Amino acid sequence: MADLTAISAADGLLPITEGALTLSEAVHRHITSVMPLAPRGWADAPAPGHVAETGGVRAIWAGPERYFVFGPAPQGLDAAICDQTDAWAALVLEGPSARDVLARLTPLDLREACFGPGQCAQTLLGHMTATVICARAERYEILIFRSMAHTAVHELATAMRHVTARASGGG
Repeated sequence: MADLTAISAADGLLPITEGALTLSEAVHRHITSVMPLAPRGWADAPAPGHVAETGGVRAIWAGPERYFVFGPAPQGLDAAICDQTDAWAALVLEGPSARDVLARLTPLDLREACFGPGQCAQTLLGHMTATVICARAERYEILIFRSMAHTAVHELATAMRHVTARASGGG
């Protein structure tokens, strides 16, 4: 019988550091998609575009009446619940110019007044569908389909090099 070993989506690709920027991988033990069957059927659901955290469990808005829960799946809900843990790569971009890196790859208005800590958005990252979470100032978590992890790392690393070179006067 084969001996199978699980590897992360970005195994061997990360971490990457460019100047004061770092791109790493966050490994989540559980990511669950929750879609309440009744409109507004989950009292603890985050508002559109926001993140809610209670007792070490984080929930993010993932579209109309759809949420991702990081941590144990909620119990007792009248909802469609599906384990999504292996479907996603979670990349973490942090540093003083992380916003500038993302601005090269996404159409989001990343100014803090529009997209600050505790907010999230479904968007594009280059040509890939992504969920971007502003965890705190200068730290973003980016969820990409697992199959796109290599491409996302390449695109983010390239943007990191360009931003760093520009800041140092080299480009």
